Amino acid sequence: MQVSPIEAAATLFGLINVTLVVRRSIWNYPFALAMVSLYAWVFFGAKLYSDALLQLFYFAVNLYGWWNWARSRAQTGEVRVESLSRNARFAWLAGCAVAIAAWGALVHRFTDATYPWWDGSVAMISVAAQILQSRRKWESWVLWILVDLIAIPLFMVKDLWLTAGLYGVFFALSVWGLVDWTKART
Repeated sequence: MQVSPIEAAATLFGLINVTLVVRRSIWNYPFALAMVSLYAWVFFGAKLYSDALLQLFYFAVNLYGWWNWARSRAQTGEVRVESLSRNARFAWLAGCAVAIAAWGALVHRFTDATYPWWDGSVAMISVAAQILQSRRKWESWVLWILVDLIAIPLFMVKDLWLTAGLYGVFFALSVWGLVDWTKART
């Protein structure tokens, strides 16, 4: 197993980023931007095109999240956590299913991607999770847990061992985030 220095740096930035997100620290965003920039390169090289494109999306949504979190602090300085309605939860789940089907079909048909459906599932659920997290919804952590459970074996199959390990840590951090954000919701 040979570890790329770019993957190693992205992994380090990812650990710092998600730890800061769980703690609801706005300082997660500079690390997020660095991490996703490096992972775009790593995933493109591994022919995980959905995940490579996802990093570009993450870059834009992280800029939005930084702005949103900066203006959404409680008087204590903490970022406020909110909940989705029952109907909104159903709509997000249905949207994920449709997006996975559509994206997987496109990537399968038009690229030489390895594991287009598996990779597309990680990507589309991640899109929903990132948007919800940028909007400070605790339900984002449920989706991140699902992403981690799907992504870990995918990255192992692609010999991205550091990234698989990172997603293992992300899984634990996502559980922590779910517990903490559920307690903090308004």
